[in-house]
Amino acid sequence: MIRFAEKNNMKQTKILVLITLCMFAKGIKGQTIITDRPDQTESSSTVSQGTLQLETGVLVEYSPDGASSQSRILAPTTLFRYGLNKAVEFRLLSQFESIKSPWATKSIKGISDLEIGTKIQLLKQEGVNTEIAILSHLILPTGSRGLSSDKYGTINKLSISHQVSEQTSFGYNVGYNYFDLGKGNLTYSAALGVTVNSKVGIYLEPYGELIDLNVYQASFDAGFTYLIKDNFQLDFSFGTGINYKMNYLSAGFSWSTGK
Repeated sequence: MIRFAEKNNMKQTKILVLITLCMFAKGIKGQTIITDRPDQTESSSTVSQGTLQLETGVLVEYSPDGASSQSRILAPTTLFRYGLNKAVEFRLLSQFESIKSPWATKSIKGISDLEIGTKIQLLKQEGVNTEIAILSHLILPTGSRGLSSDKYGTINKLSISHQVSEQTSFGYNVGYNYFDLGKGNLTYSAALGVTVNSKVGIYLEPYGELIDLNVYQASFDAGFTYLIKDNFQLDFSFGTGINYKMNYLSAGFSWSTGK
């Protein structure tokens, strides 16, 4: 259990982050490449037909929980997105993972289970500030020993976004994941994005899941993106558990052949 003083410090830190980010919300233009990283909320947009988009990065996560403490490194985690037509994209996710527990003599390292899937855009109309898409991934038990679940699984999300103003957008996901064990997990996320200027964007995001339809974990993250070119973007993000112990840092980039 987190002590009162620690809870107080965590709340003060989140308030300072929120105030700091909101002070920069004076942008005038949107960015040109639309990505599914670094936030947890998948965008409601698909990549254009014939476009290959690469989104990759490094994530370092630490979950301090006594004997169950664990550090986890994804280096890299890479998502490939290819536009099949104007409303459908093919997706492939692969990542190299390293997990270390305090009771283990060495880390478990290798390739995680491969994910293949698609995103289908259901609504996108000129003059309408709402977009809707569905996303589904099939998890294949192809990973290294100790990292593979040895079972097939599926990740599913409904993605909705609203362009609130020229500088501000709001997107949210609701989903259900099943890993051939138990009742599955309900998931949610809601990201508020603000364009600072033609190159910089920031976001704030609460997210969480109901594990096995029983155990609720709530989290919060924030981050920013920096546009180097119309088709190349850098990103940085950090997150923390709200009702459980977890912290992570992530940095990466996205590149598209489209522009």
